[in-house]
Amino acid sequence: MAFDKWDRRFMQMCDLIGTWASCYKSDRKMGCMIVKDKRVLTTGYNGAPAGLKTCVERGECMRVRLGIPSGQQAQLCYAVHAEQNALIQAAKLGLSVDGATLYVTNRPCVICAKLIINAGIRRIVYRYDYPDDFALELLNEAGVILEQYDQAD
Repeated sequence: MAFDKWDRRFMQMCDLIGTWASCYKSDRKMGCMIVKDKRVLTTGYNGAPAGLKTCVERGECMRVRLGIPSGQQAQLCYAVHAEQNALIQAAKLGLSVDGATLYVTNRPCVICAKLIINAGIRRIVYRYDYPDDFALELLNEAGVILEQYDQAD
């Protein structure tokens, strides 16, 4: 898959947005943006719900403490996922994301996949794979285009 200059730009922006995440684990800092017609509609990064202590402030990752492997029991985490925050921002601003492209650091989990499908996102560009086969199955069944970004492109 060949990516154009816009895909590269938007993925670079996702990387930057991910640095804002308040996740305790450095490898879990995710960035996301929703784009339509080469225009950024919303952005999101993973972090605690508004007004609640972040994992950094708590000084721990609950998932590490509980020994939960990546790709399992996504609901057991203080953070709202980057994709969820980008979709919530669109709802709060009254923006339609129907037919848009979602750029994200990691391929979405099943919870995010369901939200993405219902929001009408048609394409997802992601950098890293994520161990959630059920999410992949749902996205494929819904006809959402999944493209893993290769930095070499």
